[in-house]
Amino acid sequence: MSTTDRLRYVYAVTRPFEGVLPEGAHGIGGEPPRLLRHGDLVAVVGAVPPEDFDEVPLRARLEDLDWLAGTARAHDAVIAALSTVTCPLPLRLATVCRDDSGVRRLLEDGHDRFARALERLDGRVEWGVKVYAEPQAAEEAEPEAPASGSTGRDYLRRRLHARRSRDGDWQRADALCRRLHAELSGYAEAGTVHRPQDARLSGAPGVNVLNAAYLVDRTRSERFVELVEAASEPGVRVELTGPWAPYSFAGIADEDAPAPEEGPAATADAPAPQEAGR
Repeated sequence: MSTTDRLRYVYAVTRPFEGVLPEGAHGIGGEPPRLLRHGDLVAVVGAVPPEDFDEVPLRARLEDLDWLAGTARAHDAVIAALSTVTCPLPLRLATVCRDDSGVRRLLEDGHDRFARALERLDGRVEWGVKVYAEPQAAEEAEPEAPASGSTGRDYLRRRLHARRSRDGDWQRADALCRRLHAELSGYAEAGTVHRPQDARLSGAPGVNVLNAAYLVDRTRSERFVELVEAASEPGVRVELTGPWAPYSFAGIADEDAPAPEEGPAATADAPAPQEAGR
């Protein structure tokens, strides 16, 4: 299939920058992306097959978790490569145009929103912070039924102690979340809270009680990391990830985004790459 027969997958928008993408940066299908400049904006695009990315087959593909995760990893690899040479505005997973003309219309119609987002994100990175409640196994286990020689009162006392211990762990986790989120939000340029992750899907031990992202100036990131690393308490685990490209703070470019006149555009039910692939 020739390039002219394929759709255009748009990974990100940037300002024009000197140099080229790092050698070895590959996107969907293993193909290196290219830069398409339109005025004072640049779209980072790749050619993708319509049998996967046209509107109807794409909706079916988005139900295939293995395909979705692989696509998200390829998307994220391009954004990571971009982040080494410029400050990208990541677009939502499966933002697709019919051809180069459609990409140019996307840039032109969304110019002001893209420009504002790039100004907001310039020089900043995203850090992810998750807090997990981890009650001790001994405290979580229900006391055994009264043994010979012990009284029902002893048994009830042990049950009450175990419940109070668990309640104390939840209270500590909740208090730490509130305190930590307030402190980090005040230090960061912006902060947002995502839905807690389901342990059955993430495989992480404990119960996720805070799943947040923070937009932090690169020059302040070292201190931000120190604040997070000092936050753990007994029965509460704090996990830091990043730095990432600022996926969680690129939404300004999606608000009221017009669809290209020809061919598919970003599908409304496509998740962000971090949600699908991390």
